Amino acid sequence: MAMDGDEKDRADWDAVEEATELLHEERYREAMIELRRALQANPKNAYAYYFLGVAMFEIGELEPARDAYAACLKLSPEYLGARVASCHVLRLTGDVRGAIREGLAALSRAPGDPDALHAVGLAYNARGDDAATRKYLEAYLATSPEFEVALETKALLASLGGGGEATRDEDEDS
Repeated sequence: MAMDGDEKDRADWDAVEEATELLHEERYREAMIELRRALQANPKNAYAYYFLGVAMFEIGELEPARDAYAACLKLSPEYLGARVASCHVLRLTGDVRGAIREGLAALSRAPGDPDALHAVGLAYNARGDDAATRKYLEAYLATSPEFEVALETKALLASLGGGGEATRDEDEDS
């Protein structure tokens, strides 16, 4: 008898539950072992790919993290967390165009999502597009994010425009 969507989702989640606890405890390598076991048992478990990406990201393995998020999104294109994480890792690996594409795809699925707004703003910043950076990061700040992230975001916004590179270069020439 085939499982319905909810039963499959529950089974997939159950298969990664122990690994997510290990991730919360910052035991990333142990979590990766559990996640690989889950993927051996079911190579179509989107949760396992997502959390494998998280573990890889946390230990600094950005390219494997990118690949894990891509595998997750292939199985589950609506997985918002994977799309936002993919945006960040693509930006960090230098694929700014891909990062913007993933971030905008996340926003198209969840307009106004704070994490997606932040990710897109950072991706546009990496591209050097101050106007788009400002647009998305100001929208992000309007969602009342956590204090520390809001402070960092405000500092980044303050560095745009008048406080940009040209001004600093001109000051150094004086």
